[in-house]
Amino acid sequence: MAAAEQLACPVGAIANSLVFEADGTPLLVVASGGHRVDVKKAAHHVGVRRVRRATPEFVLEATGQEVGGVAPIGHPVPLRTLVDTALAGYPQVWAGAGLPHTMFRTTFAELVALTGGEAAAVGA
Repeated sequence: MAAAEQLACPVGAIANSLVFEADGTPLLVVASGGHRVDVKKAAHHVGVRRVRRATPEFVLEATGQEVGGVAPIGHPVPLRTLVDTALAGYPQVWAGAGLPHTMFRTTFAELVALTGGEAAAVGA
């Protein structure tokens, strides 16, 4: 919510880059700040039994970035990525830029293209 206040934008327009562990492999979910991620929906979308929040160590290893500053792009290797369809409801969205307290402006369509991600309804 602090980022939305600083940027004077709706909370839902904040694109949170959250790393999950999907049957042992990293899964990046770029979720609207307007709601939580439904891990059952995410698991169903990617065809695995279980999705759970990754540990900070797992996040750092997978992304090269620390929790709180994970960007949707710029990782050592591409990550399977789901981009929350709720973000499509905003003309512009703001995503983390790889360091805490840094953001960049983009659009839903650009975010899907940049990440090579899949649009998915993952909101709880």
